[in-house]
Amino acid sequence: MLTAQKVKEMALEFGADAVAIGNIERWEGAPIQQDPRQIMPEAKSVIAMAFRVMRGSLRGVEEGTFFSNYSAMGYGGITYLYMPMTVINLAKRIEDEGHEAIPYGHQSDWRAIDNVGRDRKNFSVPVAPGRAIPDVAVHLRIAAYLAGLGEIGWSKMLLTKQFGPRQRVGIVITDAELEPDPVMKPGTLCNRCMACVAQCPAGAIPKVKSVKAKLGGYDVEWADVDMDRCNTCFVGAEIKTADNGMPDYVEPWNGIRKKPGWWSPFFKKPRNLYNTGQAVCGARGCTRACMIAMEARGAVDNKFEKPFRRRPAWKVDWEHIAKDSPVNPTDSAPVPAPAAAPAAPAAKPPVKFEAD
Repeated sequence: MLTAQKVKEMALEFGADAVAIGNIERWEGAPIQQDPRQIMPEAKSVIAMAFRVMRGSLRGVEEGTFFSNYSAMGYGGITYLYMPMTVINLAKRIEDEGHEAIPYGHQSDWRAIDNVGRDRKNFSVPVAPGRAIPDVAVHLRIAAYLAGLGEIGWSKMLLTKQFGPRQRVGIVITDAELEPDPVMKPGTLCNRCMACVAQCPAGAIPKVKSVKAKLGGYDVEWADVDMDRCNTCFVGAEIKTADNGMPDYVEPWNGIRKKPGWWSPFFKKPRNLYNTGQAVCGARGCTRACMIAMEARGAVDNKFEKPFRRRPAWKVDWEHIAKDSPVNPTDSAPVPAPAAAPAAPAAKPPVKFEAD
């Protein structure tokens, strides 16, 4: 007989660092495009697994000397290589027990919605009335929360007791009925210290504006992260603010990037790794600042002998570098520290399941 305990033991054996299970009833009210029941109508359980991002993978970015390791080993490698092998092997074992199982990681290129849940126009159509448009994109962090794996922090990152914000998430959807774990009460791990807000280079994490949802019987709230600003900052590009107060997103990928941000030491955009993984910002606010704050107050089980930040945080002074660089000085305006994100002109719907 397949039990929750047996499933957890197998998941850890195959490479997951933490695992929890949620029953499908917790997904009641989910948007149709992100509801696992649209994929498997007979689903009974969603198994969520955490795959740790090594603290050491963030070391090179913290020192400003080795950026590719976090993108390769802490981001793309987990997402596109290590995690798929684990969820596939777990799904195989579940199917060996006579239950159907869907190994689910990141099917980003196929999904019918973008990173914030908006439909992609002229992409696909539903096969029948009442069915979702292919492909459904399950919100992995919400899946992890509904399984009891952790809590969604203010930054929208999943926080776990084991690793704080340092993990990626994979899931298996199955028709096996397994004993669920309790959902974590909001506020268990995130104390709203706002370190993520203060240290996000893009100013993409607002201090007040939020998304609210009813999940697992709890009222859950996290910052309404400006994903456009995040995506630009993520790859190292400077975000200007126009005179009218609205953001002017620089298109930086014309060979030489002429306006890199102070958080980037690169003249040119680094090449993609594993189809993504160009995390030049090194998750400065949402992961590193959060991790430092959580470790300082003893909120993470994964302990270390030394604190993560051992030297003053660096910034690149592009104003002076531009004078002697190969970049045309007329195209290399001084790069100030990022301004605070502009206030939103209008409120959004109260529930939004962003794709992970």
